[in-house]
Amino acid sequence: MSQTPASPTLPVIAFIGGGNMASAIIGGLVRQGHPASQIEVVEPWEQAREALRTNYGIEAQPEAGAALQRARIVVWAVKPQTFKDAAALARAHTQDALHLSVAAGIRSDSIARWLASERIVRTMPNTPALVGKGMSALYARPGVSPDERQSAEAIMATTGEYLWVDSEKQLDAVTALSGSGPAYVFYFLEAMARAGTAMGLSAAQSHQLAVGTFVGASELARRSDEPPAVLRERVTSKGGTTYAALQSMQNDGVGEAFERAIQAAEHRAHELGDEFGK
Repeated sequence: MSQTPASPTLPVIAFIGGGNMASAIIGGLVRQGHPASQIEVVEPWEQAREALRTNYGIEAQPEAGAALQRARIVVWAVKPQTFKDAAALARAHTQDALHLSVAAGIRSDSIARWLASERIVRTMPNTPALVGKGMSALYARPGVSPDERQSAEAIMATTGEYLWVDSEKQLDAVTALSGSGPAYVFYFLEAMARAGTAMGLSAAQSHQLAVGTFVGASELARRSDEPPAVLRERVTSKGGTTYAALQSMQNDGVGEAFERAIQAAEHRAHELGDEFGK
């Protein structure tokens, strides 16, 4: 796991797609000194283009054009179902670029075919990238040079932490675990807050207690050399309140159901590659 400052020598970077994830990466780049003038964006939606103009002074283009030719790195921040069509429109202008895809499920074989390039890095970030606390995994095809790997690292480091995987297949598991993971956290936060209000706390109190607990427990797990199971055991006294809660969850099969849910997400990530990668 690594976190590296963005290099001040990064070249012109183009983004195909200017939505939330692209904005998170662009914001990180700008905060770390990358000039907005060195960023090109293709975004068909006027509202998203206006947000880029207001927030970063970037004049995004509604469609791919010759302006993309100055980019040495192209970040593909499009939905899986639109990737193929977007690639067809941009391909003629991006032949000399390194391609960095943040699209869920779309495999590098498909991207290489659509763009006629082997210089492809796939990455799976998550939405905490919006506040600089993202977790990303990256996979590089053999055609990517060591310097290009470093450039991909520098870009993703602007959103938080990252790690490399050796097998592209592992990105489906990454998508299920950390890519979709924030939604699982929010789901449990909702349940904790509902329980708090049902027990007499205000909605604001329940929210603050639930969020603060997740933040604190996550930071404790991050700093500790001990596995989560040991940390859990230290909070649990037999016959106590935590024991009662955990026994209830075990009796209801919460852990097994949660694992099945993550496996369902991995299966869907694989399906996306089959469905939209043709």
